[in-house]
Amino acid sequence: MDSTDHVKRMQAFLDEEIVPAEARYATDPVGVAEELKAEAKRRDLWNLFRPGALSNVDFAPVAELTGWSLKLAPEAVNAMAPDVENMIMLDGYATHEQRSRWLDPLLDGAIRSAFTVAEPDVASSDVTGLATTIRRDGEDYVITGRKYFIANAPDARCRLFLVMGRTDADAAADRQHSILLVDRDTPGLEVVRPLTVFGFDDHHGYAEVALNDVRVPADALLGAEGQACEILRSRQGAGRIHYCMRLIGAAERAIDLMVRRARDRVAFGKPLAEQGVVREQIAHSRMEVDQARLLVLRAAALLDQDPGAGASAELAAIKVVCPRVACDVIDRAIQIHGGAGVSDDTPLAFSYAYARTIRMAFGPDAIDVDAIAGAELAQSRSADQSAHGAGPGRRGGGTRTPPGTVAPSP
Repeated sequence: MDSTDHVKRMQAFLDEEIVPAEARYATDPVGVAEELKAEAKRRDLWNLFRPGALSNVDFAPVAELTGWSLKLAPEAVNAMAPDVENMIMLDGYATHEQRSRWLDPLLDGAIRSAFTVAEPDVASSDVTGLATTIRRDGEDYVITGRKYFIANAPDARCRLFLVMGRTDADAAADRQHSILLVDRDTPGLEVVRPLTVFGFDDHHGYAEVALNDVRVPADALLGAEGQACEILRSRQGAGRIHYCMRLIGAAERAIDLMVRRARDRVAFGKPLAEQGVVREQIAHSRMEVDQARLLVLRAAALLDQDPGAGASAELAAIKVVCPRVACDVIDRAIQIHGGAGVSDDTPLAFSYAYARTIRMAFGPDAIDVDAIAGAELAQSRSADQSAHGAGPGRRGGGTRTPPGTVAPSP
């Protein structure tokens, strides 16, 4: 079955089941989500992100369609952050026992998970500076620290916490930290308080989490000690493709709503669609979204060709471009809708909050901008060619992968 068929079936699922369920979701989020998950499995739209299912290029348009209904669609097809990124890490580094206990139920949609990295008291965009400690005590590890803006944590279905902390302060900066797999019911793990994003509960909520001498067995270690930064990089590529395409989908829905509003609403004696300023906003939105989509598809193609560092500059670029484009497009749609645009009567306010949040997720834009500049400056051209602007253009792909990550995770 080719990717075109998956896209057609995802579009049908979106139109026939997901969008009509949005009104019910407000009063029964878990029930509606479980109904849609069962339907996604029936329609063979489940876990399409997995290696061997679809390539990054082929999954990208499916991910875009999930962005049309940010609250419902990603979870409905089991491609919701941070679960999907957590599954990628577990797929690559978990032991047989860890896969059986945690990965299998995640792949089945039976549980949710949290990625506990960011902290309230340090600049979490630099993961090497995290203050949470993990010390070995006999056959156990003991975790002490505090985590901030942890997606999924308030949800009772969130059974697994992937906790990152420092195991060796004397090691090289990128070898000091490790990741442990912690059961929600482990003594000392406390969900301190829920946190909202512009007043919204995204991902079934964010939370501050305390780790008060949390004791777990040594076999809870994911990968090896000091391997956390490497494991983080394994989730970065595909994860960025997914959430950037979701943002494009959210922007596409904003354009759709913008056009409908412009056609239906009359002001100063003629439809908004005949007002020059509105037409300009629609045109700019279309051009910006199409450019952003092409950039993501390029990054996806390069990532498929070289899952290592072959697309690092492009992955940095889409992280900067897509949230900005989505924010701009959604903001125009809000403006055209007037008061309705900032209310819960349309999905625009929530979509804007989501898009604005992504500008900080996995590290603020500034980190990626710096990485893009570093990659550009590192290109191997002769001094003479550089001086005259001559020589072939670069293929793309940089030499530096942005190291940072910061919650809230998208």
